[in-house]
Amino acid sequence: MSFNEVLIAVGILCGISIIIGVALSIAEKVFHVDVNILSAKICEELPGINCGGCGFAGCDSCAEAISKGEAPVSACPVGGERVAKRIADIMGQKAEPMQRKVAYVKCDGSCEKRQTDYNYYGLKTCTYAATMPDSSYYACKFGCLGYGTCAEVCDHHAIKVEDGKAVVDESLCVACGKCLKVCPHGLIELIPANASVRVQCSSADKGKTVRNACTSGCLGCGICARNCPNDAIILDNNLAKIDYFKCSKCGICAEKCPRHIIKHY
Repeated sequence: MSFNEVLIAVGILCGISIIIGVALSIAEKVFHVDVNILSAKICEELPGINCGGCGFAGCDSCAEAISKGEAPVSACPVGGERVAKRIADIMGQKAEPMQRKVAYVKCDGSCEKRQTDYNYYGLKTCTYAATMPDSSYYACKFGCLGYGTCAEVCDHHAIKVEDGKAVVDESLCVACGKCLKVCPHGLIELIPANASVRVQCSSADKGKTVRNACTSGCLGCGICARNCPNDAIILDNNLAKIDYFKCSKCGICAEKCPRHIIKHY
């Protein structure tokens, strides 16, 4: 190989190197992502299960929102007060006391209490069963379908089906909210763990319809609301609802409820 050929080869290699370098420089500018150091530190403290219980797409999104002041340091319900305190230290803030929440199934319609409109032989999942006529083969169209779709998505095994309806083990629940998202009837909600008075029904039907469908459904009679000394109960769409900020846990509503669907623990 002659000297000229060597120079040509070297020149070609240099040219290729320059082209690659320019291309990489352009790519870096086009696809550059600024690393939020604060967000990264916060994300390290989060559980990393990306459950969405905080209301964001995942832990990365939650950490980003906290670092920008768009979410509180206590945004992660799974991490609880312990994680909130560590994030508060990172943010240079003071963590406010957190109120622990748990998932609660608003249905007392066990097998012996509810009536059926027709027989169901489809897939044994709540999601599919809810596509049947009137969203349920039970006479109550608001109650638990009992196939445990909520239990299947619970990473902490806090839900199981007993006597035809979902039941939450509150000692295992971390309030991630996954069960809320998959319940086709919207029966599950997050409530304060220390809430000793709870309405265990979700029916929006009127009294006569409820009587014919379930022996344990709320009649919307309003006796609970009229007897509450703190005005902590209202009737919303034929259903008793409790304002936990006003509730003194006296239990009078549970004593007065003719159907015993208000539970006092």
